[in-house]
Amino acid sequence: MHIRQATERDVSALRAIATDAYAQYLEVISRKPAPMLADFDHHLQSDVIFVAMIQPRNHVVGYAVLIEKTDGFWLENIAVATASGGRGIGTGLIAHVETYLFGRTDSYQLYTNVKMVRNIGWYERLGFVETGRGVENGFERVYFRKPLTF
Repeated sequence: MHIRQATERDVSALRAIATDAYAQYLEVISRKPAPMLADFDHHLQSDVIFVAMIQPRNHVVGYAVLIEKTDGFWLENIAVATASGGRGIGTGLIAHVETYLFGRTDSYQLYTNVKMVRNIGWYERLGFVETGRGVENGFERVYFRKPLTF
């Protein structure tokens, strides 16, 4: 696996991965999850997007969107194509994000939908700590923070 910063030529792949990865939640949430509505063109201009690529075709199979808000860095979105799941791509993207953040901050945050139970467990196993719950833009969210220790 190779991870690099996204470029404009990756936007269609990012949209396709978001649609693929989050389609499983359409019925559970009864609407499109926020990542399916993401403005990747805006993120590309204003934020940091990393893409994960695998051999042999060297195609994009996952991504992570990192944004900086007034209260610190947020992992706005992370997704892996369902056909590439279970290969450690998401965990590799998290490690890459944390390496990028080293020296920039001592922690970062994220949120996920309360109904995305599998994601919640994964974040907890990666060392994220729940900091609260609430409703934002009509979505029930669970908020997490992860301290960075290297």
